[in-house]
Amino acid sequence: MIPRVIHYCWFGKNPLPEDAMKCIASWKKYCPDYQIIQWNEDNYDVNRNQYVSAAYKEKKWAFVSDYARIDIINEYGGIYMDTDVELIKSLDGFLNQKMFCGWEERDAYYIKRNPNYENSVNTGLGFGAEAKNPILIDILEFYNKLSFYNGDGSLNLIACPHYQTQIMKKYGLDDTKRTYQKLEFCTVYPEDYFSPKSITTGKINLTKNTVSIHHFSMSWIDPYEKKMQNMEWKLQKYVSYRLARFMVKCISIPFKIKRKIKSAQ
Repeated sequence: MIPRVIHYCWFGKNPLPEDAMKCIASWKKYCPDYQIIQWNEDNYDVNRNQYVSAAYKEKKWAFVSDYARIDIINEYGGIYMDTDVELIKSLDGFLNQKMFCGWEERDAYYIKRNPNYENSVNTGLGFGAEAKNPILIDILEFYNKLSFYNGDGSLNLIACPHYQTQIMKKYGLDDTKRTYQKLEFCTVYPEDYFSPKSITTGKINLTKNTVSIHHFSMSWIDPYEKKMQNMEWKLQKYVSYRLARFMVKCISIPFKIKRKIKSAQ
């Protein structure tokens, strides 16, 4: 059985933002008898392997968490959630699983914008497992051989859903469809359980199944790209998706020119 413990990571020694505090408050509301543990550089070894050490050195906190969350749950068992995940129901119904996780949202707009998209499971949405789950051990072994630097010296910014999905396919995961799948060591839930918010439009489609909402803080992406995405979401409250996207493209032109000039200097 999965322990009643919620783990989260907060590296970088910055104060928790208000949005994160609100999400953590929702965990306490719907899981009042769960222990909540924050993991940071004071209680977690950020030199665990070369990948984590390099990600920490480069101040890419989200990528430190990509490994740390798996390592922590593998060691202690429990539930992990990113700090941008809001609970709207209790997690009690998932505790009898060996492991649970969910598919990332992929709506029609996302698929149109990303024709070569992948269906991915995402442990950041919220996942839980008993300690020493074979899938977690496999993921850790993969990361122990992975470099945070590409051959040309640039950063390897491939987020964890890609790697985790590929590894879970070895255990029978079918990534051609985002459906309920009962594997030997893990139960995978459809996107409406843990990922009802569209990363493309920002709209939230709640169903009777929805347990949590991933609000996409997107801490791993360029601050400029994040700013443009947030602007697009805000505009869609007043205009259509296509018009909002066109407006953001127009607005971003002078910023892109300025960035190119700056990078060339």
